[in-house]
Amino acid sequence: MYRARNILFLLILSCIVWSCKEEVKDIVKRSTNPENTPTVITRNVKTLISDSGITQYRITSNLWYIFQEAKKPKWKFPKGLYLEKFDSLFKTNASIKCDSATYFQDDKIWRLDGHVIIKNVNKEVILTQQLFWDQRAQKVYSDSFIHIEKSDRIIEGYGFKSNQQMTAYELDKPSGIFPYDPDKAATDTTNRSVITK
Repeated sequence: MYRARNILFLLILSCIVWSCKEEVKDIVKRSTNPENTPTVITRNVKTLISDSGITQYRITSNLWYIFQEAKKPKWKFPKGLYLEKFDSLFKTNASIKCDSATYFQDDKIWRLDGHVIIKNVNKEVILTQQLFWDQRAQKVYSDSFIHIEKSDRIIEGYGFKSNQQMTAYELDKPSGIFPYDPDKAATDTTNRSVITK
């Protein structure tokens, strides 16, 4: 009986000692590069942006990456971006569409890439492959080929500077000014969003 108690005591003691033993965990160290690892990923984005309490813009995108930990924090829209500007009655009076976009937070600069299509408040259509919007300087610029459809003519060239409303602009190297008939353009079956020059 005494021996059975000792054995039972030893069993209980060994269980206690075993349970108090330090637990060994396998730790997998994973290094991430903040330059190409987003801190936030958002899908199917529709967001409104206001200024002084008035809604002025709507951003729509399928995919939005935020790189907050990067040396130069940025937002990326790798699957395209659609931006609408609203008037005081909340009607779209200007828009920008592109294949991809990057917003550099510290510099407050947008870079739009791919088939960039802009419709300004004057109902002009501006097409290019790359465009920069500097919010601090309140200007838009590009070194790429540019195609502008006005009400009565088409202007083409290389290099572009404009105010941020895209209503007062100049081309660095104009390559042509052509008469434009909007009625004929409406029946044209060519895809004007593709720029090949």
